[in-house]
Amino acid sequence: MIQTIHLDAVLRETVTAPFGDLVTRPTGAAVRGRIQQAIKAASGCALTRLDFSAVRLIDFSCADEVVAKLLLAADPAVERYVVLHGLSEDQVEAIDHVLAGHRLAVAALTLDHARPLVLGWATGDDRAAFDAVQDSGGCDAGLLARVLAWPLNRCCDTLISLASRRLVRPTPTAFMPLVLP
Repeated sequence: MIQTIHLDAVLRETVTAPFGDLVTRPTGAAVRGRIQQAIKAASGCALTRLDFSAVRLIDFSCADEVVAKLLLAADPAVERYVVLHGLSEDQVEAIDHVLAGHRLAVAALTLDHARPLVLGWATGDDRAAFDAVQDSGGCDAGLLARVLAWPLNRCCDTLISLASRRLVRPTPTAFMPLVLP
């Protein structure tokens, strides 16, 4: 089951001003608090989709408060995943910059591309393996090695890295994509 949180609605509930922009650190902190409450209330959902499609802009301070601090606060003992959805190019730029600075990454779908991508800190291997997992609908290290023509240990290391940063979901037999176009 997927929980979808529409950030424009959270913003309207949190801030009394009638605008659709995620700006200022206090606004971001308040919105993140509401998101964390919603995630906690939906404890049966392993995947939360944060929908930015009706948000006009997000500044760097809000990107830090809403996205980076949300990821930093994730309980490593709980299998929970966050995916960003409906991002504009400007939102991608702000979020990518902030996450890279924290050495964090998140899976995202933008308004301009049907293909999921990684925002934030990720190596070229991470991005190539992420794309291969998306394209295959899920794979193990052996399949990834055949698809990318990499040594098996490189594939294992990269898949484990993606799973530890919650960019793919590990199962007993494969690593699965969080989102499909």
